Amino acid sequence: MKCLACGGESMVGGIIIDSNGGKPYFKLDDVSIWKSLFGVGTRTIRGYGCVRCGHLQLSVDFNETDLQRYQQFEGEQPGVLERINSDPKNLKGQ
Repeated sequence: MKCLACGGESMVGGIIIDSNGGKPYFKLDDVSIWKSLFGVGTRTIRGYGCVRCGHLQLSVDFNETDLQRYQQFEGEQPGVLERINSDPKNLKGQ
């Protein structure tokens, strides 16, 4: 892994811990706050510190289900007009 700030390759991995000893979590937007209190829809945050410049990079530990669910939206999505005009047969039947 390379540092995004300086390009150095001396990155040290770790976890972030708050002052009470707990780990902060990444909460998915589509999960309610109540569910996240019980650990549903939260993911662990990992940190990587650059020894060269001190920059801190964060990453989220997604699981396989997350990857399958959210990668379907990767890439450029068609605009509204393109979606409407993509199947003219549906428009004629209305």
